[in-house]
Amino acid sequence: MSTVKVMYVDDEEDIRQVAEMSLQLDPELDVRTCASGAEALKEARAWRPDLILLDVMMPGMDGPETLTRLRREVTEVSAPVVFVTARTQAYEVDRYVSLGAAGVIAKPFDPMTLAEQAKAHISS
Repeated sequence: MSTVKVMYVDDEEDIRQVAEMSLQLDPELDVRTCASGAEALKEARAWRPDLILLDVMMPGMDGPETLTRLRREVTEVSAPVVFVTARTQAYEVDRYVSLGAAGVIAKPFDPMTLAEQAKAHISS
């Protein structure tokens, strides 16, 4: 497998740092982080990630709005988007999938398995 570009989007700096370190444990993953939905749209357009891990609850533009705008405004990026959230009730997960998410990773995530969970959503 070649290097996979993964973008992690979360407004909380400490969570971004833990996620970045966790994902970088896998040498096949090239990781970039963003602190907001607006930053994610700009970075996705420029970097064209293979996978986007997206927090649901962010100020300004939340995860669902970021996903909607990503699909509408950044059409050159078709990477799967996986929400990373503590909101994992069945009806919430169904809503995220109906919005176009490839899946959900529950917060708090296990730093030792985050890379494996992320890679499960990457198309081969």
